[in-house]
Amino acid sequence: MVSGSGICARRVVVDARHHMLGRLASIVAKELLNGQKVVVVRCEEICLSGGLVRQKMKYMRFLRKRMNTKPSHGPIHFRAPAKIFWRTVRGMIPHKTKRGAAALARLKAYEGIPPPYDKVKRMVVPDALK
Repeated sequence: MVSGSGICARRVVVDARHHMLGRLASIVAKELLNGQKVVVVRCEEICLSGGLVRQKMKYMRFLRKRMNTKPSHGPIHFRAPAKIFWRTVRGMIPHKTKRGAAALARLKAYEGIPPPYDKVKRMVVPDALK
């Protein structure tokens, strides 16, 4: 994602189709911390490793976590694929520091391919492919 001369491209558009969630998120997180702006499109086609039943049970356990006294104050559980990817990346970045918050602000994640990015060349990350 960083060119050979060390100068970052303006914005990298990554097509997340058939990529593994954690592998792609770790690569994107590293690039964000290096100062690169990253746009991830087609988040709905990201793959999860393991069986369907196992993943479903794991997600249901996650949905059950909430605050006892006032559940609306508890952890917010995103259901949209782009927000799930965003939260996965957030877990890999020190988001409570200025550097981490700035890195997270450089990330955009979308389901599908919205109009400004449909005519842009999209990258594939070979290390994160299924």
